[in-house]
Amino acid sequence: MSRPDPCLQQHPYAGREIALLTQHGKEAILAPVLDPALGCRVRRVGGYDTDRLGTFSREIPRAGTQIEAARRKALLGMEIAGLPLGLASEGAFGTDPFLGAVPWNTELVVLVDDLHGIEVVGMAQEPTRFAHQLTGDWEVARRFAEDAGFPEHHLVVRPAHPDDPRIVKGLDSWSALERAFERARAQSDNGLVCLEHDLRAHAHPTRRAVIRKAAEDLRDKLLSRCPDCGAPGYWLTERLPGLPCAACGAPTREVRITVWGCARCGRRECQESDRPADPGHCDFCNP
Repeated sequence: MSRPDPCLQQHPYAGREIALLTQHGKEAILAPVLDPALGCRVRRVGGYDTDRLGTFSREIPRAGTQIEAARRKALLGMEIAGLPLGLASEGAFGTDPFLGAVPWNTELVVLVDDLHGIEVVGMAQEPTRFAHQLTGDWEVARRFAEDAGFPEHHLVVRPAHPDDPRIVKGLDSWSALERAFERARAQSDNGLVCLEHDLRAHAHPTRRAVIRKAAEDLRDKLLSRCPDCGAPGYWLTERLPGLPCAACGAPTREVRITVWGCARCGRRECQESDRPADPGHCDFCNP
């Protein structure tokens, strides 16, 4: 007897609420991507200050890795709401993984599913706006703000140095920025003011676009269901090299086999490429 195709059945999240613990408006990004595709309702959960888990402005360091922080937020939201499904996103900023020269944003959106005992993660990464300026000159500060995409991208100001705790966040108008700059300069013991991007989701349009792409990646994974047990998240788990060269037949570093897997039942499916590798990628033909 053949198994029913899970893709033809109603999605297991249809009609269910998914808890989203956020205080920075992420429901406006995630719900339009996930709700219509899965038939669910992303439900914003309040009652907890997520800044306690870490801030981009460094007054509270993030404990653990990016995925650990996202998982913890999802679990907290589930606990507060009393729901078996939880959603959270977590961002990280640094330099690009290629040359280490371009400001870079990596976003994770994690879905914790106690119904199936699984966790599914969407990810996106792109160049971003992520800059700092230390100056006592308002004209320098103004030019920095213009280059930073202000006022659409909000700014943070503090006196003296990048770790001064006397911080003003969410600056989104020129008048507010100039007042905060002058006040911080008066407080500063070295006459300098530190300006930087406010990296919270509601304050950073470029980041919001990357969060949406991570949500779309999560959506696609959740729509892919295991052929055996029907659980969401049946996805590519491994890429194995060794694709033979079209010219000499030697194994290359190109992907020969992709492995798909289910986190719930453990099903694995290997798909082998039926095309040879370009000799330009062969270490023997093109050393």
